[in-house]
Amino acid sequence: MQFTYSARWARACCALLALVASSIALAQAPAAPIVFGQSVALTGAGAGLAVPFQQGAKLHFDRVNAAGGIGGRPIELVTLDDAGSPEQAAANTQKLLAQNPLALLGYYGSPQVTASYKLIKDSDVLLFAPMAGGDEFRGAVYPNVFTLRPGYAEESVAVMRHAATLGVRKLALLHGADSESLAALESAENTLNGLGANLVFKGSITSPDKALAAKPESLLVIGDARGAATAIRELRAQGFRGPVYGFSNTGESLLAEQLGTAGAGVVVVRGVPRSDNARLAIVRDLQADAAAAKLGKPNVYMLEGYIAARVMTEALRRMGKDITRARLRKTLEGMEELNLGGFRVHFAGDRVASRLLELGLIDGQGRVRE
Repeated sequence: MQFTYSARWARACCALLALVASSIALAQAPAAPIVFGQSVALTGAGAGLAVPFQQGAKLHFDRVNAAGGIGGRPIELVTLDDAGSPEQAAANTQKLLAQNPLALLGYYGSPQVTASYKLIKDSDVLLFAPMAGGDEFRGAVYPNVFTLRPGYAEESVAVMRHAATLGVRKLALLHGADSESLAALESAENTLNGLGANLVFKGSITSPDKALAAKPESLLVIGDARGAATAIRELRAQGFRGPVYGFSNTGESLLAEQLGTAGAGVVVVRGVPRSDNARLAIVRDLQADAAAAKLGKPNVYMLEGYIAARVMTEALRRMGKDITRARLRKTLEGMEELNLGGFRVHFAGDRVASRLLELGLIDGQGRVRE
């Protein structure tokens, strides 16, 4: 009888210990991460823009994770290299969707977004803050795209308004052959013609001499920083002293670094604040995080990625424990007059977070001024 009692007691103790061990294991199990998928050009011609964006987004998510994540859940940014290829971007998107991400974040390039969107257009997956200025992504045809900044049409308007204040009317347009520059070219032409601009020349960024033969009063150069800098240096070498403009895909700080003193008088559109404007808390945070990670001096693309991650983090916090794709859409749509460290977000019935467009002037020392 004593033996039976002891055996039962031993079995009960073992069961209790197993239950306790299981509870401890569950308590110690890592919380499931909140996954975001990203396909960008980590290599190739677009890497100079896409890599800093990816770094900026990751810096902010790392900051959030270091503070405990979102409700104890870490944020994971899964990034795949598409080398600027629309076909590879679509293939990457298929791989990313297989990982069941909450959303896609920060794709680079209008053709890449177009190719990838086909895979999510009939789903509840959002693509947030793509680095793509195509105006169509801000319209009704792409309801699952939420952008951080305005498109190229509004950038064209900003350029024309500035040129008008200088009294210049004749405009020449030089463009690169890369996919993003061609997308910007289409928007620029449509908008400039609609505004009644006197477009005296349109041609390759490699032919500045032909542009000057048309005797323009100003030039709009559409291309990446390297290509634009080469064209602008040639324009200045041939004696052109009128205003030269660049869209946001030119990258003001990158262009300024490329041009140095030859950049005097070049005006570049940007859709985020200056990356060295330490008066803004979000810029100071980025500068501190970039310094800690030894990434060097931040540029506008790194700041854009950092801001995109900051907006997404705010949406996650507002959702609380119930984090779903449907609630993410509703939460983003409900963001009104939100100040994130000096960057204002206002979706409110629109899928564009900010209408901010600023013009940066490169001075004779190769520095960007307001």
